Amino acid sequence: MTRVAAIDCGTNSIRLLVADADPDTGELKDLDRRMKIVRLGQDVDRTGRLAPEALERTFAACREYAAVIKELGVGGPAEGKGSLRFVATSASRDASNREDFVRGVVDILGVEPEVITGAQEAEFSFTGATKELTGRDDLAKPYLVVDIGGGSTEFVVGNDTVTAARSVDIGCVRMTERHLVREGEILDPPTLGAITAIKADIEAALDLAEESVPLKQARTLVGLAGSVTTVAAIALGLSEYDSTVIHHSRIGVDRVREITGQLLAATHAERAAIPVMHPGRVDVIGAGALILLEIMERTGAGEVVVSEHDILDGIAWSLA
Repeated sequence: MTRVAAIDCGTNSIRLLVADADPDTGELKDLDRRMKIVRLGQDVDRTGRLAPEALERTFAACREYAAVIKELGVGGPAEGKGSLRFVATSASRDASNREDFVRGVVDILGVEPEVITGAQEAEFSFTGATKELTGRDDLAKPYLVVDIGGGSTEFVVGNDTVTAARSVDIGCVRMTERHLVREGEILDPPTLGAITAIKADIEAALDLAEESVPLKQARTLVGLAGSVTTVAAIALGLSEYDSTVIHHSRIGVDRVREITGQLLAATHAERAAIPVMHPGRVDVIGAGALILLEIMERTGAGEVVVSEHDILDGIAWSLA
């Protein structure tokens, strides 16, 4: 067993996984898995810069994670080990002041964040999402893994390995800030015109993705990240969020369409009252659900297989 720590810092959230990995058996045993909504990508689409308050929220989470990593005895650069990896995604790729972010992370965790490309992000997502699916007769290959993030969405097609991948700039935070904010306030609920504008952006992004990824050739759609898992939790009627029930659940397109319509018609208070809704997703879940629905309709997928294992698990496996 190799003890590893992986951190995935996205546009909306920062997540930690500390696990014992056994490459021989393909087992990844969780020791600690946690997530904080930090909105690192706050206003990046508009300003091109990481906001000071967004950086401080992110650094506060990093301090908490540093304590967990130390407590669980994960080796880092100071011990001459490479058992900690910090991967940063869309928001920090886009920001002109990303060096402020890099310096802060190095000061706290002693490791430099890797601002990975969309293709690398897709590779990690595919590994994390599909490693457990190998050998299942009820899920046909090739897989299409879709990772709906805050600022971007990754599309990856493959069997046991990746054959095509593409990252496009649609995500629940980016779409919300671009189309659902008026004079600093979230539209409550969104207007038909705003929803139509989001759909147009999604369709354009799917056109780009299809230039290099054969979306419609996939036999199984695997959905990752908070927008997908939240829709699944609602579809399953859970009274509280339970990752063990959500993981590998299968949600039909009709149910996704119904839930998306309900979320887009709801007010902030109505969305916040949903038992499984994380407070940090209340304002962006409508856009995230709409991205999922549009992907299912474009690809003709009858259902989505929901995975709680994603890029974070792929980062952990890269260390093992």
